[in-house]
Amino acid sequence: MNVNGIDYRTVWMEDKEIKLINQTLLPHKFEIYTCKNHEETAEAIKTMIVRGAGAIGATAAYGVAQATLEANKNNYNDYIKKSIETIQKTRPTAQNLFTGINFVLNSIKNLTNLNEIQKIAVEKAKEFSDYDVEACKKIGEYGTSLIKNNYKIGTHCNAGWLAFVDWGSALSPIYSAHRAGKDVFVFVNETRPRNQGSALTAWELAQEKVPHAVIADNAAGYYMKKGEIDIVITGADRIVANGDVANKIGTYEKAVLAKENNIPFYVAAPTTTFDLETEDGDKIPIEERSQDEVSFVYGYEDGKITKVRITPKESPAKNPAFDVTPAKYISGIITEKGIIKANKEEIKKLIENVSN
Repeated sequence: MNVNGIDYRTVWMEDKEIKLINQTLLPHKFEIYTCKNHEETAEAIKTMIVRGAGAIGATAAYGVAQATLEANKNNYNDYIKKSIETIQKTRPTAQNLFTGINFVLNSIKNLTNLNEIQKIAVEKAKEFSDYDVEACKKIGEYGTSLIKNNYKIGTHCNAGWLAFVDWGSALSPIYSAHRAGKDVFVFVNETRPRNQGSALTAWELAQEKVPHAVIADNAAGYYMKKGEIDIVITGADRIVANGDVANKIGTYEKAVLAKENNIPFYVAAPTTTFDLETEDGDKIPIEERSQDEVSFVYGYEDGKITKVRITPKESPAKNPAFDVTPAKYISGIITEKGIIKANKEEIKKLIENVSN
């Protein structure tokens, strides 16, 4: 991603430290956050300093490598195991978290020399991160075929540069189309309660100079019914065996609205987001986050970010972070291997081809 003329990834590793773009400060402030150990890395995932499927996966992979570098020869097996457990508990819905951890873990689990474990873990974490970049670039190349000139595109949450190591999933086809000279316009749902759409997606699109407008979450149906949205593309935090998709809360209702208004609804995700061990969406664990995210909002005033309560003190809040969109509402899934239907047969074939 290009920020003020400088190319960045969302996450990378320098020696024993993990560097992250601090997404909690955007769009008001651009800052690099440093995780000095695996516990700080886990906390950064949990508190959403880094968020988004691919970015979480890469950070988790680097976190495992970081843990191996912290270990000593006397108890490294137990130390690495406990470190992985700490990272696994941070975001239970995001499949890429577990994919990233297992990618590194499977490469070192049979090794007995700590120096070799450390070397391989760092190499594999970097390999996993690099794959995320290339996969998202390919998603853009396949997905741009769905976007015609003068298309108006709906999206939800943030599935762009910031949600992956680079390029993104849902926004990658938009960037590819825009760079190819197509005229596009993006309707950006604000995505309450953490406002990843208005804070992150809008910031990205502004950096890339893609025409767009932020809309209230409840306005999406209004624009769909008016015929002002030609296609909807979202990301995914987990895609299970039958094609059901877990994504940021509010995605399900956008899919239903798109179906009602005969608008194609596509999900973009790399194969690292697929979970064939889970049969259907009812079995996906849904993360429940703090009610403070609903009760308070953050804003920028007089050079600082402030927190303001918007609900009565006496009123509790509920805050599911994700919902599940059934496969029947999904027109197709855009992957780095091509566009497939959201059904068990095509998903199984896709993952088998990747494995082979």
